[in-house]
Amino acid sequence: MAVLLKFSGLVDRLSEIVGKFSGYLVLACCLISAGNACIRHVFNYSSNGWLEIQWYLFGFVVMLGASYTLKLNEHVRVDLIYGAVSERARLWIDVIGLILFLIPACLYLAWLSWPFFTLSYLQGEMSSNAGGLVRWPIKLIIVVGFVLLAIQGVSELIKRVAALMGILQVDTTYEKPLQ
Repeated sequence: MAVLLKFSGLVDRLSEIVGKFSGYLVLACCLISAGNACIRHVFNYSSNGWLEIQWYLFGFVVMLGASYTLKLNEHVRVDLIYGAVSERARLWIDVIGLILFLIPACLYLAWLSWPFFTLSYLQGEMSSNAGGLVRWPIKLIIVVGFVLLAIQGVSELIKRVAALMGILQVDTTYEKPLQ
């Protein structure tokens, strides 16, 4: 279990690095959006490339930030019973959810996305908009994002199993969103 926990720690650090990078991409997206709006209004000039980079960056933020969100236990839950059961039961719910749903779904979606990316890369696919960008980077980030999320899911699974064995303490508290 010590080797698995060491692997989990490495994965957690990777997710933290990628997640913090995603945070800077939010700033970049805001600056590009504001700059694009100012240039459009002041100089009456617009570029499809600048508009496309905004949604590329948004996609990067979502796909790269997902694994960090899972690491922080800040992901969205369908809380039907999770908040009302014991901590041990929450660990079991997490283990079952990770094994049956999260990890297989992420690996399947990464596998399905790979040909989507490779075809785009091999064809040198470009945006159909004038001045648009190449398309393969945004398609690659789909694969990368799902792989990172699956690996973080494995890390969370290791930590939950260690907690069930009494080796590690995992915080399973979940606060319902105020809605």
